[in-house]
Amino acid sequence: MTHFRRLGAGGLGSLLLLAACNSQPTAQQSTAGAPETATDSARTPSAAMPTSTAFGKTTDGTEARLFTLTNAHGMTVTISNYGGTITSIQVPDKNGKTGDVVLGFDEVGGYQSPAFLKSSPYFGALIGRYGNRIKGGKFTLEGKAYSLAANNGPNSLHGGKQGFDKKIWTATPARSTDGQSLTLKYLSKDGEEGYPGALDVTVVYTLTDDNGLRIDYTATTDKATVLNLTNHAYFNLGLGQSKDVLAHEVTLPADRYTVVDATLIPTGELKPVKGTPFDFTTPHAIGERIAQVPGGYDHNWVLNKTTGQHSAATVYDPASGRTLEVTTDQPGVQFYTGNFLDGTLKGHNGTVYGKHAGFCLETQHFPDSPNQPKFPTTELKPGETYHTATTYTFGVRK
Repeated sequence: MTHFRRLGAGGLGSLLLLAACNSQPTAQQSTAGAPETATDSARTPSAAMPTSTAFGKTTDGTEARLFTLTNAHGMTVTISNYGGTITSIQVPDKNGKTGDVVLGFDEVGGYQSPAFLKSSPYFGALIGRYGNRIKGGKFTLEGKAYSLAANNGPNSLHGGKQGFDKKIWTATPARSTDGQSLTLKYLSKDGEEGYPGALDVTVVYTLTDDNGLRIDYTATTDKATVLNLTNHAYFNLGLGQSKDVLAHEVTLPADRYTVVDATLIPTGELKPVKGTPFDFTTPHAIGERIAQVPGGYDHNWVLNKTTGQHSAATVYDPASGRTLEVTTDQPGVQFYTGNFLDGTLKGHNGTVYGKHAGFCLETQHFPDSPNQPKFPTTELKPGETYHTATTYTFGVRK
């Protein structure tokens, strides 16, 4: 079981998730300083404040906002307070040409259209309370049974019908010596989507000058609950040049993966990847062996390293020269290859998002952990603080 420690005041930089028993992974203490707001004149960071613009109105008439973070090299990341959604990441290719590398829309209406809601791809959104699937939408915690919405066949997926991806978060742009940031807060009420406990969630996006987008997740609860937060960005490092990601070369430092049944629920087996199309311990193109995996890749890889910040994935697109490095303190990563995209959605600049138009690298605890006692626990208790961090760093090879 993972253990947590009650934390005193001191801001995000003081958070520390204690080590897990039985070699189970823990989150690492954030090294970020407390963010400076526009009224804090005690520090003089080089980065200016993030900018904010209107992003359209939601179906209930609420105005959504779009925040743009910029670093010293001109890299930009845009994030909406609707769903905490990453809508755009602009980075240069090997020729110095800047382009978007994530799937998304130009206004909030794209994320609420009938076609989007029907297909539920979760483009760029914060996922909670529970990233990935819970079998049958049911689990038992401290002797009490809980029922969740079955929104993915017989199972519950990504927090249910009205997960964190569909909420308006309270947003505060800021800056620190690490770079521009956006702090998002949301209070999930006890019983929301069937989950126990009033959950107070804070997510901080920070754009660093080494072209890294760090995401810090923090939460506390007043009642025992389960929690598995992640982000669901779809990447295509050659977006605008490549209609799919099948030529992207992926490395996953994981010797095992969680075997799943026909509804993508883990069987409990952690199977070695050696000799299978799941072996990405050395670089392989996504499309090289995908035909050998029924439905395509949509599985959780068990990362080899389990303590501190460690590598979760490396991706290289030979066409654009762009690279992506993912580091995390989580025990797993869900590698998904956009198998359910079918061309009905059109994003930035009218780009058609067909099958395999993007890939996801969702750092996480394992799917269905509340029903799998041998998996690292996702339980959070009162008096404990959940904290985890993941960084997506972009570069080029020439």
